[in-house]
Amino acid sequence: MIVTIVHVEVKPEYVDDFIEATSENHLLSVKEPGNLRFDVLQLTENPVQFALYEAYESAEYAAAHKETAHYLTWRVKVAEWMAKPREGISYQGLLP
Repeated sequence: MIVTIVHVEVKPEYVDDFIEATSENHLLSVKEPGNLRFDVLQLTENPVQFALYEAYESAEYAAAHKETAHYLTWRVKVAEWMAKPREGISYQGLLP
């Protein structure tokens, strides 16, 4: 299992827009082959900070996600709303 946690900081005026666009991406991502989870998290203490928890069965499925139309659309749509570039950190899932 490959897990990527993407950290995103959004400009305050775009938080609602980011949530809407990310919701659309989430709904299509969970239907992808090999997707195990696609969680969208918002930091309670600082609502401009988000984490996307993406789990795929393999590195190939995770890479295929980055080629989907919905991901490519999301990436372009939210780029200007970010306070700084997003940071994705990949992990090898061990358990469960």
